[in-house]
Amino acid sequence: MHPPSVPDVPAPLVAPLPPVHVAPEEAVRLAEAFRIFNQASEELATAYSELQGQMAQLTAELAAANGALRQQYQEKAALTERLSLLLDALPAGVVVLDGAGSVAQINPAASRFLGGAKVGAGWTAIEAAALAPGDTPGEFVGGERCLAVAVTPLDSAGGRIVLLHDITEAQQLKTRAERNQRLAAMGEMAAQLAHQLRTPLAAALLYAGNLENPELPAASRGAIARKTVARLKHIEHLIQDMLLFARGEVLGRERFAAADLLAELAQTFEPLAQSAGTDFVVTDASAGAILTGKRKSLVSALTSLLENALQAVAGQAGGRVELSARREAEALLLTVRDNGSGMDSATAARLFEPFYTTRSDGTGLGLAIARGVVRAHGGSIEIESSPDAGATFILRLPCPNT
Repeated sequence: MHPPSVPDVPAPLVAPLPPVHVAPEEAVRLAEAFRIFNQASEELATAYSELQGQMAQLTAELAAANGALRQQYQEKAALTERLSLLLDALPAGVVVLDGAGSVAQINPAASRFLGGAKVGAGWTAIEAAALAPGDTPGEFVGGERCLAVAVTPLDSAGGRIVLLHDITEAQQLKTRAERNQRLAAMGEMAAQLAHQLRTPLAAALLYAGNLENPELPAASRGAIARKTVARLKHIEHLIQDMLLFARGEVLGRERFAAADLLAELAQTFEPLAQSAGTDFVVTDASAGAILTGKRKSLVSALTSLLENALQAVAGQAGGRVELSARREAEALLLTVRDNGSGMDSATAARLFEPFYTTRSDGTGLGLAIARGVVRAHGGSIEIESSPDAGATFILRLPCPNT
């Protein structure tokens, strides 16, 4: 059977649109709007094109900058590597500390000097455990090595760099050289020593021979005995000074105030000056300075200078001896001044020579020993004098502000 047929549906009828009538004024406005739109589109296209050009230029500049930075980074990396290799190869120890005082970097030499210290350890603990004060200011002993240690500020954040130099061999050579110099000086002094000993020894023998006389009165016997003892003590003093000079100064690590040193000298020397009728003036401008070394040796050296000054004004009306101390940068200046007869330049130039003396009862070693003491403390001694203008001895000793 065939399905029933569906009748055809007629297509809908569409009515034509009526014509649009635009007013002339409206047409003008639309044309102006289209013109403005076209102009804006052209400007936008031009701006977009310029922006593309700028972006391309910036991209090229950025690529060039990246290339330069990459090259700089590679150069710095290579430099860092070379510096690291150099630091590791240095025989001197280098320790970099951060603001907290901890080790930020350390090279193998420093680690070896400091008993295997590592990054992150505190410097204070390392210093206490691995470094012991040496016999000279600024020198320390680490294990069996003698080290010179210098600390320098590294940045504003409080970092520091510590340099450790192994001066063991240099110290040994210096000690041997000083000993050889002293031995050479002793060899040159042998003939002078024989003369120095012969005169007081002959006097002592003469006095002792007189004591054998049974008819010698008791009063004369006592006077001669005292003279004999005085000559023998002079010989003993001469021999002691020789031994001190030959042995050299062994420096201690005592810390003491310069003011205490002056007070001790004043207490010791004031009675001697009073008995000689000499004015003795002490001026302390040390400003709390602290010295490191052997206090007893410095007292002895300064006492020798004061005794020489007292001898220079002996028997002089208005005699005056001055002892003063003052700070100058990182040094302490100790000055001994007298208003005696002074000396010429030739005498002043020889004054520190062993066995050279202008006094009949002097050994000629006191000032040589004093200079040795000052040098052992890392200082120096100078003399300023001229005839009839007195003499001034200036001792310059290291005295850091810390």
